[in-house]
Amino acid sequence: MTPRSILAVTDFSEQGGHALARAALLCAQHRAALQLVYLAQPGELAPPDVAVRLSHHALQLRQRHQVPVHAITRVDCTVADISRAAAGHDLVVWGTAPLRGLRAWWGVHPAIHLLRDCQRPVVAVCTAAAYPYRSLLVAVDFSDASHRMVELGLALDPSARVELFHAISTANEGKLRYAEVSERAIRRYREQCRRHAQDRMFTLTDSYDARRNRLSSSIGRGDPAREVLVAQQHAGADLIVVGKHTASLWADLLLESVAQRILRRACADVLMVPHGFQPASRCAAIERLATDMPVRRVKAGAPRPPSHPNPAAVWGGA
Repeated sequence: MTPRSILAVTDFSEQGGHALARAALLCAQHRAALQLVYLAQPGELAPPDVAVRLSHHALQLRQRHQVPVHAITRVDCTVADISRAAAGHDLVVWGTAPLRGLRAWWGVHPAIHLLRDCQRPVVAVCTAAAYPYRSLLVAVDFSDASHRMVELGLALDPSARVELFHAISTANEGKLRYAEVSERAIRRYREQCRRHAQDRMFTLTDSYDARRNRLSSSIGRGDPAREVLVAQQHAGADLIVVGKHTASLWADLLLESVAQRILRRACADVLMVPHGFQPASRCAAIERLATDMPVRRVKAGAPRPPSHPNPAAVWGGA
């Protein structure tokens, strides 16, 4: 999915300025339209000149990047208002200052609320946007949603290097040790998990042979959020692409998802892709399907299943 319409959210902080610059760069790359909106920090009042400042930013970005830019000049916009506005856009670029106080530890990031309400991909920006993204790290779990995440990452920047990364969970190993399973059996189980992950990763990367010159893959082992952050720093990726399951507010508060943990600790921009998201306009998506979606090579015969079953699924079902 190539974005044709982007919504940029800013609070006039340093991150907000980075978000406006990043959104304008993406619009210039994809010839997309840009809309700007202001969101105040929780518990803070909006400055009285919000409309003037947004209009000034819109004029500057329009002249600098030669893209259509429009500003929503409402002063009292809430996350719910932005969610309704985001329904008409393909991508949201989010730039607000980090939460402070207890909200930083116990609150849910406003971008997570937006993901739940409008089901649109959101780029949370925290770094300066001096140039287009040159390196992406896509965290995959081999579900059907992983293919759409890879396609979105490939379409977001046609010239960027893309690394697919999967972290093998070690949660079941703790259960095996608690059940007093021998170390030999645990090592055998660990090797089965590794082979299964390698098989699935090969199948996934093989779907994008046309882009193999800028597509690589790697596998880690351990906590998924921590391993993704380590892999991002090792690869020097400018953007982390991660999926987000639809969850209730209480689930987001009590059970912090991998996407939330990555967003809280990342030192790079994070693109969060809600599972099952749809383009803003179905008709527009159908019209540009033939040209915008990455081409995937179709091989004769049925898809080749992994040669090893998923041992984690076998143990999880026991």
